[in-house]
Amino acid sequence: MLPPGWNAIGAERFASHGFEAVVADRDPYDPEAIHYFSGFRPPPGFIKTLPNLKAIFSLGAGVDGFLRDPDLPRHVPLVRFVDPTLIHEMAQYVVMQVLMIHRGQRFFDAAQRDSAWRQRMLLRPSRDTRIGMLGLGDIGGAIAQSLLPFDFQLSGWSRTRKAIPDVKSFAGADELPQFLAQCDYLVCVLPLTDDTRGILDAALFAQLPQGAWVINVARGGHLIEQDLIAALDSGHLGGAVLDVFQTEPLPSDSPIWRHPKITATPHIAALTDTAAALAFIGDCVARCEGGVPLQHVVDLNRGY
Repeated sequence: MLPPGWNAIGAERFASHGFEAVVADRDPYDPEAIHYFSGFRPPPGFIKTLPNLKAIFSLGAGVDGFLRDPDLPRHVPLVRFVDPTLIHEMAQYVVMQVLMIHRGQRFFDAAQRDSAWRQRMLLRPSRDTRIGMLGLGDIGGAIAQSLLPFDFQLSGWSRTRKAIPDVKSFAGADELPQFLAQCDYLVCVLPLTDDTRGILDAALFAQLPQGAWVINVARGGHLIEQDLIAALDSGHLGGAVLDVFQTEPLPSDSPIWRHPKITATPHIAALTDTAAALAFIGDCVARCEGGVPLQHVVDLNRGY
């Protein structure tokens, strides 16, 4: 079963391999005949209506859309989508935003709107600018490696120690304060779990250096939005870039839209490519049918 909104291209592709595919909101189907489901954020309770599932395939890098369902069948393997193109696009987005902030591009955009010739020096050279990845898995590691050529000081925090050349690794709860204290830019790429929900709050912001920037490309559930706005308004934080939000689409009356220190984009840092997703689903189904172990199976207790 494919997610709502997918057209017949997907069904035709699977038919050519001897499988029948149905689109959830379009095609009639027998729930007992569905062996595989692929999607992103199915309605709570939907998955349990498919009693004969062999596996579930997420079409996003995160699986919180499934884990929030209290009735998710825990005996069915849940596989997360790992796509090099998606990871590369996420890294591109962060590099773009970091460089625009570092080089003061928004200052010059404002000057151009005013037809004003305004020059200013960099706040600091890149060699003295510290960027930390809050989450140093596949995506966090790729972002760090993409930033290496620009001569920033790079670090990352994760549950366990990582080994990435020229990237300082912090690990575990005891080292989180030390990590935060040396981040001029904090890039959140954590999975959303019970342990990480709301982690970007007033207490965390207070541990960042004066003038630090926060970039969240993970999940809106990581951020306490009112705490961020308070930290920006107080002057403790220098600015923020947000691609994900507690409510999506972001409501038109949200103060985030109009805040002068926030850049907001509509969850587009990286988008799942249809062709890559279909290839991923096809590979997963072939593995299941052929008795080959699945890759990237989620540990439901850890949440990733």
